[in-house]
Amino acid sequence: MNASTRSRAALGISAAFILFAPFVLSEFYVTLMNYIGLATLIALGLVLLTGVAGLMSFGQQAFAGIGAYATGVLTVVYGGSPWLGLAAGLAITGVVATGLGLITVRLSGYYLPLSTIAWGISVYFLFGNLEILGRHNGLHGVPALELAGWTLDTGRSFYVLIWPVTLTALFAARNLLDSRAGRAVRALRFRATMAESFGIDTARLKLLIFLYAALLASLSGWLYAHFLRFVNPSSFTVNVGVEYLFMAVVGGASQVWGAVIGASLLTLLKEWLKDILPRFFDQSGNYEVIVFGLLMLPLLHRARDGLMPIFARLTGGGEVAERPVLAPALTKRIRPVKGDALLEVEAVRKNFGGLAAVQGVSFEVRAGEILGLIGPNGAGKSTVFNLVTGVLPANGGSIRFRGTRVDTLPARRIARLGIARTFQHVNLVSNMSVLENVAVGAHLRGARGTVSAMLRFDRSEERRLLHEAASQIERVGLGDHLAEPAGSLPLGKQRIVEIARALAADPLLLLLDEPAAGLRLQEKQALAELLSRLRAESMSILLVEHDMEFVMGLVDRLVVMDFGEKIAEGLPAQIQIDPVVLEAYLGGQ
Repeated sequence: MNASTRSRAALGISAAFILFAPFVLSEFYVTLMNYIGLATLIALGLVLLTGVAGLMSFGQQAFAGIGAYATGVLTVVYGGSPWLGLAAGLAITGVVATGLGLITVRLSGYYLPLSTIAWGISVYFLFGNLEILGRHNGLHGVPALELAGWTLDTGRSFYVLIWPVTLTALFAARNLLDSRAGRAVRALRFRATMAESFGIDTARLKLLIFLYAALLASLSGWLYAHFLRFVNPSSFTVNVGVEYLFMAVVGGASQVWGAVIGASLLTLLKEWLKDILPRFFDQSGNYEVIVFGLLMLPLLHRARDGLMPIFARLTGGGEVAERPVLAPALTKRIRPVKGDALLEVEAVRKNFGGLAAVQGVSFEVRAGEILGLIGPNGAGKSTVFNLVTGVLPANGGSIRFRGTRVDTLPARRIARLGIARTFQHVNLVSNMSVLENVAVGAHLRGARGTVSAMLRFDRSEERRLLHEAASQIERVGLGDHLAEPAGSLPLGKQRIVEIARALAADPLLLLLDEPAAGLRLQEKQALAELLSRLRAESMSILLVEHDMEFVMGLVDRLVVMDFGEKIAEGLPAQIQIDPVVLEAYLGGQ
């Protein structure tokens, strides 16, 4: 049985089990399956938030509590409809999550998880101290749901609501990650600077994922309230939040289906341990928590990426990037007239404390030329790149692109004007395929958002974006590596992938930071031929490079920097004999 057959068989068995579970399992295990479904919704949000976007949260149980208490108050206290309670819970959660997210997602390091613990504790005590919420006794008598005239008042009947909702959420999340928006989300965790440089609004995207995870938790809380028919603060403590995070991590923090595996394992394990352990200790107690913690240590030690990757290998379900099908070409920018001023850098300055990294540097890049920016290590070349692309703010001077001042704009706004770049240190998402990494470069050439992606309404645009990415990969000579993880390639080829990603943005100005570093002689020759072809197509290139032989035979003009200042500018032949350059950069004669 090949991998594809094993994968389909595993999926079929899983689908059949979920479909027939309420007919073959006892009421006890059907109830456990319902708990697994409810936990999966919250763990799924954490997969997207923590595992994919890199925003750790210990407070998702608070959003579940908001969903549960909103419908509890509306139905028990005011006699309203449970479905109105769902709308109210999602609305309140949306407002609260947006407010918290505007503050929380901007934090970094340990401040982010600490803040989620803080508001998780605050919301728990809010639940336990408000009279209208029943204080610590909670709310009892939450009505059963009615669906198409059918009262969902048993575990078996509620199963037909919980699991369709859970599966819909899982497939929607899977669709999201397999899209333009999903690639942007996956770039957030380790490559936020790169993402901004290709037009991705990282702050907005983080807030969106934070909000989506909160709404999933709120939906779970609403289902929980009407399933158990009561709401109590003890279900929404910080300990419960930690447990949900464990589910995501154990299943596979970056794997959508890992949410199901983690929720299933932890829910079943806790229930079994509650029955088994008291027999050994001859008394009741929360011994399962101790054993649970001890079991998690070797599990996380042996499977740091969770159980889902192991399951995928066993079933042949690992994801493989496929060569895109033919699709209509994306719209291209109109090229400026050759020789026109494209980029104008005027007396730009950048200080880092008392260190003047760039001091009054001025130069111009014209349409259709390759301008080399050279100088010894520490001369300030990469700092100039970061100033031009908005990664760093300038302390003085001005930078204009096609007449528009850009030194006051964020990186994502500059990218929209037609500037794309590579980085001095390779900036790829290593666990994404070469194709997906390059497709990130074409982000601004698409328009479909997260909702369209979840509903698969973005397929036509997605085919065009992937076809463009594949075309650029072929263009730079890496067609045979299209489906490979970018991190598995040698350093030199990773740099070429970065060039393909920049080309996918269809830039008017291409900034290349040491693109030939790590390349062999034949690869450098191929790169020089590629850059020459791009120049012939009226693309302007600003190039930083230390290989003088490579630079001198390629560029039209050179700007030389030393200690943050421009010391020379001219044709390659002039620079080679300039005594100031020879002394400062080439070491004198």
